[in-house]
Amino acid sequence: MNSVAIFGMRVVHKFLCFPSISRRLCDYSFDGGDNNDNGFQYVEEPLKRMYKGSDFDSFQSETCVEEEHFSVRRSYFECTRIDADRVLDILRRDGPGFDVKRALSELEIKVSWLLVREVFTGILRNINKENKTRCAKLGFKFFLWSDQQGNYTHTGNSYHLLMKIFAECEEFRAMWKLADEMVEKGFHTTAQTFNILICTCGEAGLAMNVVERFIRSKTFNFRPYKNSYNAILHSLLVLRQYKLIEWVYHHMLEERHSPDVLTYNVILYAKCRLGKAPEFHRLLEEMLSCGIFPDFHTYNILLHVYGKTNNPVAALDLLNAMKEASIDPTVLHYTTLIDGLGRAGNLLGCQYFFDEMIKAGCIPDVVCYTVMITGYTMNGELEKAQEMFEDMIVNGQLPNVFTYNSMIRGLCMAGKFEEACSLLKEMESRGCNPNFHVYRTLVRNLRNAGRLSEAHEVIKQMIEKSQYSHLVTKIKRYKR
Repeated sequence: MNSVAIFGMRVVHKFLCFPSISRRLCDYSFDGGDNNDNGFQYVEEPLKRMYKGSDFDSFQSETCVEEEHFSVRRSYFECTRIDADRVLDILRRDGPGFDVKRALSELEIKVSWLLVREVFTGILRNINKENKTRCAKLGFKFFLWSDQQGNYTHTGNSYHLLMKIFAECEEFRAMWKLADEMVEKGFHTTAQTFNILICTCGEAGLAMNVVERFIRSKTFNFRPYKNSYNAILHSLLVLRQYKLIEWVYHHMLEERHSPDVLTYNVILYAKCRLGKAPEFHRLLEEMLSCGIFPDFHTYNILLHVYGKTNNPVAALDLLNAMKEASIDPTVLHYTTLIDGLGRAGNLLGCQYFFDEMIKAGCIPDVVCYTVMITGYTMNGELEKAQEMFEDMIVNGQLPNVFTYNSMIRGLCMAGKFEEACSLLKEMESRGCNPNFHVYRTLVRNLRNAGRLSEAHEVIKQMIEKSQYSHLVTKIKRYKR
């Protein structure tokens, strides 16, 4: 405990007493929302997954574990999916003179939560601008029909799925009415309910009203969070509502609720994203002065800051302090730091901490290798990137689509377009399907180099594979 406290004072001292560091924090780490993730994903994604026990996405994963691990029940799931397809086929035929409810009853299928989930998911997948009103009506018809069947009662997740359909179809009045009905039926509102409702609030005032409603709701099940504020803050983090996070935090303090380490982690990260360096420093000092010690995620946020500000000495001190506090740095911590240093152009620092990570017994994963490769390619060190690419394969780490995208970009930056096109084919032969970003990276660089026919050929290949054809216009709109 003492070592953590000593570390805390040392971190605050480093942050507050060196104006050059503060300047770099403002210029780099606190960029106030640039267009790309700028390395924030290595901090944000772990924060999002802090509470796996929450039901934030429970309707999507409730039965996935069973499906994956209990093969004896696989036939049940397959039969349910077949029944769901039959239901969707009937719903598509809805129109004048066709009795949907009667046709559904004649199917003589067993209604279950899994069936309802599959049907609603099928409707969600097919919503577009032209059919959104029809999809909302069909979803509601099936909701009413299934609730009338014996041995089945809707769950909170059923309500969430229909609310999501209403939200996607812009039937907001129906969505709110369903939320009220859900509460009247005795179901608790959860983080998932909050997520659906807050996403439909285009104006800040409306969003604040939703937050107020959930804070004061007696039916809001905020478990496993300490209080409703933490549940809301974490949900807003997932939604990237950083300004609203600030407002909720101030509201929390006004109501005399004490923040804990989760609260501080979320608000520190929000300040980082909003470019508010002085407030970040003040909050960190406040957290430590209250006797709230950094955890896994706090350290990750700080390593992100030290990496982006190109401060490897402070980062090394921080890693040592973690060990003193009995928190062993993980691959994630090193990856976060290496990513920041790479973006700052400190490739020697990247290699140093990569080697230190291995010495500490942490095996670099595909993400860490990709970060190293990206650092090298973005700083014009293609040969070192190629060496790292070969090393990862030798060490049993298969490149993913992001690895290949970095390598293709690096080859294009070096003018090696033939090798870049060859690597595109190689990744496909290894079973790694290019995503839209890979195609766009290659096409953009080919066009910038005046190799229009080759760029057109890549687009043609993408269309022939029936992949991302709906996004072709985005590539074609690209101007040199």
